[in-house]
Amino acid sequence: MSHDCSQPTGPDGIYPFDARGVAKRFRHAAIFGALDSLNPGEVMRFCNDHDPLPLLNQIGQFFGDRVKVAYVSRQPGQVIIDFLVAA
Repeated sequence: MSHDCSQPTGPDGIYPFDARGVAKRFRHAAIFGALDSLNPGEVMRFCNDHDPLPLLNQIGQFFGDRVKVAYVSRQPGQVIIDFLVAA
């Protein structure tokens, strides 16, 4: 499955976030801010060039069960993760 993270995914409550275009020093703050702004039931589709395991750990510690993680793609150079905000 191929996905272009630069393209909007439509009005279905999925919001794209391409981390590759955010300066590294601001990435985690931008990601946490984006997740914090989502409403229950909304999804942030996160794209990155590597598997962000330390970030996922931080998200789990900060948000707990409020944010669910589901990999869409784990291809080298293009990792896509859906973050679902639970109700």
